[in-house]
Amino acid sequence: MKATINDVAALAGVSIKTVSRVINREPTVRKTTADKVWSAAKELHYQPNLAARNLAGTKSYSIGFIYDNPNAYYVIDMQNGILDECKSNGYDLIIHPCNAHSATIIDELTEMVRASRVAGLVLTPPFSESADVITALEKLDIQLVRIISGKAKTHGHIPHISINDAEAANSITEHMIKLGHKDIAFISGDKDHKSTNERFKGYKSALKNAAIHYQKDFVITGNYSFESGVDGAKKLLAGSHKPTAIFACNDEIAAGALFAARLMGVEVPEQLSIAGFEDSPFSRQTWPKLTTAQQPNNEIAQHATAMLIKQLRSKRAADDDNIEASQSFEPKIVVRDSTCQQMA
Repeated sequence: MKATINDVAALAGVSIKTVSRVINREPTVRKTTADKVWSAAKELHYQPNLAARNLAGTKSYSIGFIYDNPNAYYVIDMQNGILDECKSNGYDLIIHPCNAHSATIIDELTEMVRASRVAGLVLTPPFSESADVITALEKLDIQLVRIISGKAKTHGHIPHISINDAEAANSITEHMIKLGHKDIAFISGDKDHKSTNERFKGYKSALKNAAIHYQKDFVITGNYSFESGVDGAKKLLAGSHKPTAIFACNDEIAAGALFAARLMGVEVPEQLSIAGFEDSPFSRQTWPKLTTAQQPNNEIAQHATAMLIKQLRSKRAADDDNIEASQSFEPKIVVRDSTCQQMA
């Protein structure tokens, strides 16, 4: 017969309420008491019913992850990182993909929060960078953590994880410059993602610092997809003045640019160096493997979720002073075979 919370309480010699507090990982339970409860739960193979707990109680133990991102690897890494942290802390995860450009996105998110009774949300771009979305969600009295590119210029009071995309993009462009490249092109991601602007900022900064003339024709507007890399590289390589290097806004775009180069008979890296960003599986599945910036999305998601759960527990314990306000990540350049010294 399946063990119940009553069985755990009896074996541990505590009340049912204490078992509930331990399982919900409330910070006010003494460690010795919590250890007895966990030991009893393990001996009885007790598995708490999270769905029933959410329905029966006044508190929600569900965390939501909403996203709109064409990069499947990014979404999977984020989802796995959030899920790992939820499992470790007794929370359910509710995943909600949606269209950030929908005219009814605010109504959709409002309904999702109310219907699912989530306690908090992990927000990724572009939602984490939308003032309208954040303002609407704050009115629903749920806790939020944002994952953003660069510094938080708005809604800075909300805990957030910031990623220094600009500095990493600067490092990648500097790497190409040190290899002798001066005609360096840039293929952007989606314009509504702040990461696109931050990576473009880093690219331009490196050119300026090296006294290399910025060439507007070498900048292609795209989105975070393989097809965008194919189309962008074809435009760049079809011109009379061709770049010797391409910095793509993510690995998927870079893989598309590599594919286009092969179609057009351009050797990589001998005739064209290509670099991406994020260090996704795309960067390691191409040939040659891509130089990129390592962005640990799984780890970032785990940290964001831990920050959110800490925020929820601090609120319940009326201890807001312990909430971690922000944390930053610095993507590191990973040099592989897709970039090399410019040939004379």
